Amino acid sequence: MNIKKQMKMFEKILVLSPHPDDGELGCGGTMAKLIEDGKDVYYATFSLCEKSIPPGYPKDILKSEVKKATHVLGIKKDNLIIYNYEVREFPKLRQEILETLILIGKDIQPDVIFTPSLNDLHQDHITITEESLRAFKKCTILGYEQPWNNITFNTLAFIPLEEQHIRKKIDALKCYETQKNRDYVCEKFMIGIARTRGTPIIREYAEAFDVMKWIINL
Repeated sequence: MNIKKQMKMFEKILVLSPHPDDGELGCGGTMAKLIEDGKDVYYATFSLCEKSIPPGYPKDILKSEVKKATHVLGIKKDNLIIYNYEVREFPKLRQEILETLILIGKDIQPDVIFTPSLNDLHQDHITITEESLRAFKKCTILGYEQPWNNITFNTLAFIPLEEQHIRKKIDALKCYETQKNRDYVCEKFMIGIARTRGTPIIREYAEAFDVMKWIINL
């Protein structure tokens, strides 16, 4: 079975977003494309980052922002899963997070997981990714890119995208009013990196992924 045909067999997709907006930043265009193709996309985020919220906003503001952002992408309301582990403390909560991931897996039974890269330097991101490798033993696992956290990144898989997918990614990220001052949450950056990742595959836009585990069903 060729790889293109196997990708078409992925019907249930689970995106692991350590904090709200990580999933959109890493694979927002891919989520938009998969949903457009009729795939069932689930999105799990693990912290509302209450101690990191800028002054003047409610502490739980990211809960409403992630709901708006995932709605823009087309994710069903019932497919959004929100937890509130303490931000920047995931390593010491490793076992609890693992057990949560196992429960998500039993409930959803996903075919493919999108999660931060193993080269991601953020302590919360790497915890989610390492525990996902333990929790989802039967799933293909792809690591998404976040250049501000990746000193190195293995661009081993590419998903070609169209302009409408990048536009949905940008529109989803605009829902995060609390994150608007971060340099990488801007339209020019999103378009630039999508064009860069499209270049090696001779496409206008793409998102790139590190292949951490690929299960080939022959």
